Amino acid sequence: MTIHKEGRALLIVLFSILSLLNAGLYFLLHVSSPWLIISGSISLILFLFSLQFFRNPSRKIEINDKHIICPADGKVVVIEKTTEDEYFKGKERIQVSIFMSPLNVHVNRNPVTGLIKYYKYHEGKYLVAWHPKSSTENERTTIVYQIHKGVEILVRQIAGAAARRIKCYVKENQSVIQGKEFGFIKFGSRVDLFLPLDAVIKVEIGQITKGGQTVIAELA
Repeated sequence: MTIHKEGRALLIVLFSILSLLNAGLYFLLHVSSPWLIISGSISLILFLFSLQFFRNPSRKIEINDKHIICPADGKVVVIEKTTEDEYFKGKERIQVSIFMSPLNVHVNRNPVTGLIKYYKYHEGKYLVAWHPKSSTENERTTIVYQIHKGVEILVRQIAGAAARRIKCYVKENQSVIQGKEFGFIKFGSRVDLFLPLDAVIKVEIGQITKGGQTVIAELA
């Protein structure tokens, strides 16, 4: 397992600050042993939490043109028919939403192989990720993949109350491969998928997902 590039500089800075803090307590302020142990323990927990957040485990990806695979680790919190206004202009789609807690791997992966037809970044609010309006009012990116026979899949990265940094590495007219990394969201958030109405959903509410491995739906 490796550490994601988004976290390497932050982890170095955090390690340096915590080390200097604890060294200062010991050498400069002569803090007694019990308090030093408490400070060291809190520092270790904070660093290990940050370390696990930026982990980037390797995944075995089985590419299948019929499958829409999950773009993120997390839990399925929404499966419903709805309308999508930004790109599909009010047409009905099936929405599947994945909630990512701070304990999840936060790498985002392409759900399909295809062409990036549309990409747009939106500034916005920082409502909690499960809020109904977070999909349209929070900071977010919208990505549309065009695959065989003109089928289009929309993926939306959404920042939450704690996640205030979305990274997306794709651009319009770029060809991408299923399961490859397309982005990263820092510190808990949500990913929405908007799928064709004839897609056969393969997950259920509350199911735990793995990015690049869990099959979200199968195309007709």
